[in-house]
Amino acid sequence: MAAALDLPRSVLLALWLTAPGERERAVAAVQADDEPHTVDTEGEASTLRDWLTWLGAPVDEVAAVLPVPGEPVAAPAAVSHDAVLAGECVLLRAGTRTVAAVPHVEQFGSQLEPGHLVTWRAVTVPDWRTAVWAQVGTLEDAERDLRRGLLTATEALVSLGVERWRPDAADAISDVRDGALPERRLPRGVDAQRLRVLSSAARLRGIVALATQDDGGAVNTWQADQRSTALREVDRVARRAMAAAATYLTRA
Repeated sequence: MAAALDLPRSVLLALWLTAPGERERAVAAVQADDEPHTVDTEGEASTLRDWLTWLGAPVDEVAAVLPVPGEPVAAPAAVSHDAVLAGECVLLRAGTRTVAAVPHVEQFGSQLEPGHLVTWRAVTVPDWRTAVWAQVGTLEDAERDLRRGLLTATEALVSLGVERWRPDAADAISDVRDGALPERRLPRGVDAQRLRVLSSAARLRGIVALATQDDGGAVNTWQADQRSTALREVDRVARRAMAAAATYLTRA
């Protein structure tokens, strides 16, 4: 049985925010094994379900952004710092309301049995759509860049000795390579192109996460730096593609 690929909470929430009905499924899919999520809307606390009800989901437009330090951030200034720290953010328009929500995650329990407390901090922000278009672009562009980035990164990583990853990582690498999206956590009716891009991007991010656990067989600092650069680039391409696949905007 193929392992389930990992998707950020913001990507899952963005996909569900434009799905009609099935609010209970949306909450269950986004929360998964977390403790029940709460939403802090400028000092007012609510459950995730009640927040979706308040929004009147499905919303009109939505985007997920997955920023990292050192890159331009499409999230509005009011949440950009928190979004970078979290590595993710949801942006939405519901009627005249434009909102940004960042998940703050607190882990508890042991490494073998971890638990997560998640609070989404949601604030009203200026119209975010132009910035998202500039950073994320179209799904077609993202898919093309994903193919090109995969080819370029694969060639670079192979030349730098990625095939010499530690032996105990072999099973994990195989699981990621053959992994599949968790169907029960996805809305019905997501089109094939979005699913294809989400799968490829999640697979690449999983491989990058495994590859950054050691030096990949690099024998000197230059090789290690080159390999790190290649990994950062493939992760950037994967994050951009994943964001594009979770983004629904009405203007072309």
